[in-house]
Amino acid sequence: MKPLIALLSVLVASILITRIFYGEFDLVLSGRIAMSVMLLFTAVAHFVFTRGMTMMLPEIFPYKTAMIYLTGVVEIAAAAGLLIPGWRVITGWLLIVFFMLLLPANVYAAQKHVDYQKGTYNGSGLTYLWFRIPLQVLFILWTYWVAIKY
Repeated sequence: MKPLIALLSVLVASILITRIFYGEFDLVLSGRIAMSVMLLFTAVAHFVFTRGMTMMLPEIFPYKTAMIYLTGVVEIAAAAGLLIPGWRVITGWLLIVFFMLLLPANVYAAQKHVDYQKGTYNGSGLTYLWFRIPLQVLFILWTYWVAIKY
């Protein structure tokens, strides 16, 4: 829920700011800025809630902590890449693949009731997926819209 709030809040603020500074609404730029800020917001969680995020990965994965840090760095790089014109499209495609690769970890975490912020197995469970899966689809479509289509 928090990433969605960050995404939509920054979108609204960015739309208003682009209107003030450019004299017109720039929805695509505002959408790109919003996605970048949301990625930075979620990247921070990789470094703050590392223990809980490692619990989201099945036991078969080695070097879970390193993977969590790496995905945080990937999100930071993607946030920058979306705002660099020459990198925007390739970043968009890679980010879409990234979002698709994250979905199984979210399913696993829901099955195990992982609460990544507390680092416990007392999370909301499978009901979380009713929100998370549509949210992941929204992130994919949003990325396509702001990075690839325009």
